[in-house]
Amino acid sequence: MDITTAPVAEPTAVSTAPLRLAVIIGSNREGRFGPVVGTWLLDRLRERDDFEVDVIDLAETALPTSLSYDPTPPVKAVLDTVTPKLARADAFLVLTPEYNHSFPASVKNLIDWHYVQWQAKPVGFVSYGGMSGGLRAVEHLRQVFAEMHAVTVRDTVSFHHAHGLFEPDGALREPTEPEAAAKRLLDQLGWWGRTLRDAKESRPYAA
Repeated sequence: MDITTAPVAEPTAVSTAPLRLAVIIGSNREGRFGPVVGTWLLDRLRERDDFEVDVIDLAETALPTSLSYDPTPPVKAVLDTVTPKLARADAFLVLTPEYNHSFPASVKNLIDWHYVQWQAKPVGFVSYGGMSGGLRAVEHLRQVFAEMHAVTVRDTVSFHHAHGLFEPDGALREPTEPEAAAKRLLDQLGWWGRTLRDAKESRPYAA
């Protein structure tokens, strides 16, 4: 065949719909600081029109640590409040503290109760803690999400010695750098989310 007369493939349609983003608030510890950081994060997301947000607060999600292929009706009721949000999400944003050099058991438990819901979707991270700013928790989570066939975004937002960075009303004392970091993270998460969503429309992912 003469390549000059070969048929040209039609371009694949690209969706312009906002990405469904599931924001997972990972801490369920008594007296947790997560809601302060979470409020700041959700305020940043409200400034954008490229995301539709579902919030999953693990302090309000009573999943047992004993996994089951045939969960009891009470456990199914909890899953019914969480699993559909994960399934319809195009991307995930995990807000995690650092507990003992790693991430909370509540986050691992949510991950382990699900599988296909994570596949071929991007995951971004916002972390907080002491000197490390929660980054050790993030690095451990990258390994876990790789096993779930998810794609983790390189850039993060991290708050080092987080309690000292926020005013009593929840406002950041010095917002410029965190807000710039949040924009980079959300831009990357949006790119990966749109790219993977469009790719799965033309070719379903096979784990």
